[in-house]
Amino acid sequence: MTLAGAAKFVLGVSLALAILAGGSAAVALYFMYRVTTHPPKPTFANELNQKPKAVPAPKQQAQPEISNPDNTNNAESTTEKADSDTNSTEPLAPGTYRARVSWEKGLSLRAEPGAGAERIGGLEYNQQIVVLEASPDKNWQRVRLSDSDREGWIKAGNIEKIQ
Repeated sequence: MTLAGAAKFVLGVSLALAILAGGSAAVALYFMYRVTTHPPKPTFANELNQKPKAVPAPKQQAQPEISNPDNTNNAESTTEKADSDTNSTEPLAPGTYRARVSWEKGLSLRAEPGAGAERIGGLEYNQQIVVLEASPDKNWQRVRLSDSDREGWIKAGNIEKIQ
């Protein structure tokens, strides 16, 4: 083998090794990047339903303020009346009382008293409810939502009585 042939052989082998090493490094970096990035935040069905409801409310309140200052006073008074209706002390049946959810993550509203019962809804933190009764073992409470007629059972000890 001549010196030129040996140089070609060494150059060819070193180029092949460099191409293989570079390609392997590129593939490794690509997969490491894919593994270390955070996935996109999931959107759940209940979040999708809440977003459209929250958007129209400010628009309806903002439009009367721009069009006529007299309408803002009327809008504020109707809002105050609606708030006073929900917070008013409506007569409650004996043995029932008003309360609010004190558990920061909210509560599950269940069809029957028990952790295995069907979940029929949820209660948000600070949501007002009416406690109707307690289960015989005092571990569950039957409640009604203040803003609707929905009733269900929640785990006891996660609410605070409202005076």
